Amino acid sequence: MPLSRVEREQFLAEPHIAALAVDAGEGRGPLTLPIWYAYEPGGEVTVLTGADSRKAHLIKAAGRFSLMVERVEPTIRYVSVEGSVVGTAEGTREVLHGLAARYLPAEKVDGYVAYALADHGEQIVFRMRPEHWYSSDLGAL
Repeated sequence: MPLSRVEREQFLAEPHIAALAVDAGEGRGPLTLPIWYAYEPGGEVTVLTGADSRKAHLIKAAGRFSLMVERVEPTIRYVSVEGSVVGTAEGTREVLHGLAARYLPAEKVDGYVAYALADHGEQIVFRMRPEHWYSSDLGAL
């Protein structure tokens, strides 16, 4: 059963690991990779990735991407969103800290941020406005 607008937005706002998919060019399937993201109901999806990564180059070329999040307990549920990139920005310490705090235990955040800043190189933020939503909860049957 499809989720209501409120249900799907609330589910997407939870800290799931997303599968990001972006067009990888003619003769290729989409590049699909796990990624941390941020979302508030009614807003834009924000992702952070390496500025010189294949993922970043493909998102820039396509101008859009998809995210899919899921769970299997207590019911099988998923939400998928697809939309256009509406903005980019430099990946700052503040953005990285916010994403890390969303996914990691509080005592691990500062250590991870220090590691990522030293190891991951220049980062870029992509903001996507969801245009198309797909969702289901099999427990609603």
